Amino acid sequence: MKGETRRRVDAETRGEEQSRRAVLSSLITHHSSLPLRIAIDAHSVGTGLAGNESYVVNLIEALAEIDNENRYTLYVTKREAVERFQNRWPNFAVHRTWPHTPIVRIPLTLVRELRRRPVDILHVQYTAPPFAPCAVVATIHDLSFEHLPQTFKRRSRAQLRLTVRRSARTASHIIVPSEHTRRDIIETYKIELERVSVTPLAAPTHFAPADEGEVRRVRERYKIRGGYILAVGSIQPRKNLARLIHAYSLLRRERARAKLPQLVLVGKLAWLYGETLGAIREQGIEALTILTGYVPEIDLPALYTGALAFVYPSYFEGFGLPPLEAMQCGAPVVAGNQTSLPEVVGDAGLLVDPFNVEALAGAIARVIDDSSLRERLRDRGLERASHFSWRATARLTLEAYKRAMGGQNPESRIQNPE
Repeated sequence: MKGETRRRVDAETRGEEQSRRAVLSSLITHHSSLPLRIAIDAHSVGTGLAGNESYVVNLIEALAEIDNENRYTLYVTKREAVERFQNRWPNFAVHRTWPHTPIVRIPLTLVRELRRRPVDILHVQYTAPPFAPCAVVATIHDLSFEHLPQTFKRRSRAQLRLTVRRSARTASHIIVPSEHTRRDIIETYKIELERVSVTPLAAPTHFAPADEGEVRRVRERYKIRGGYILAVGSIQPRKNLARLIHAYSLLRRERARAKLPQLVLVGKLAWLYGETLGAIREQGIEALTILTGYVPEIDLPALYTGALAFVYPSYFEGFGLPPLEAMQCGAPVVAGNQTSLPEVVGDAGLLVDPFNVEALAGAIARVIDDSSLRERLRDRGLERASHFSWRATARLTLEAYKRAMGGQNPESRIQNPE
């Protein structure tokens, strides 16, 4: 009798468990088909943090173009950001938080907002809150602070090493812009391969070959005479502009009787800019060099288009957007062959050892002396650039969001589906 009772109880228990699993499975299926609730930390919009701001603005606008199903919350700190995004898309909401320092804004303000307005995913750049109440997707553009500590202020370097390492190890998923950065993060932080996705960047669509009138107008604005050799990027040691200046000076000595195109350096003065300015004075090429300082984005396409050669000798990049912008505007490209740049440029430009001044000078000479080579590089560059787009980046980002949710407990969406 006791045996029969036990069997009956066991059968009822199994039946209840199967019923519970069936109900749970049904709920999970239902809620997994619901739109994702995605928060994007867009605090950099309106701050002038060039790379970070450009990334998040272009990504948000591309996501809005291709995704009208998921629901987005944009966390911003600047009024300009509110004005830029407010009421533009029905599935996007904008919330402004106080612009606290990162040590307050990320672990306290942002987490408080996420608890008030629950989401499934938080997307950040570099630094994530340590106790986020949701899945976290972290975009990490590069690990230059790990490998080139001398190019960062001591406090910034220490902060990045601490917070980015922790974010990489705790994030549900990591987004990087290149295979180089993917390998670097996996090796440096011992991250599992499947937790890191590559989403290449892109140049905005308005970067395109400019007409002759626009090129002439921009040349006059920046007092550029005739053809010129162009470099674009903040004036800092990692961009390797000192070696570009030495290469340019070498060409000048080799062509004592020939007129050399001006060297135009576009970018704001950044950390340790004195190295570059000192090289210009040391080589005595002040009269041949133009330092434009910050240039508004609207002028860049014409500057790229009018260049005899665009040179990007950087020796450490997470992606390398300026060469892609240059190719998309029809400029012949000479770039360093280190880190991610071969992924971006491919065979559409001349890749050289950025530490070899003679090789750099030789590549520049080939381009400025050979009009047929310039035309070939122009055509290859335009074709190469056509393979990159922010819509493609947005699609890959959506896939990363899904992977992040795949690593979460599916019952978590059931606890608070709205």
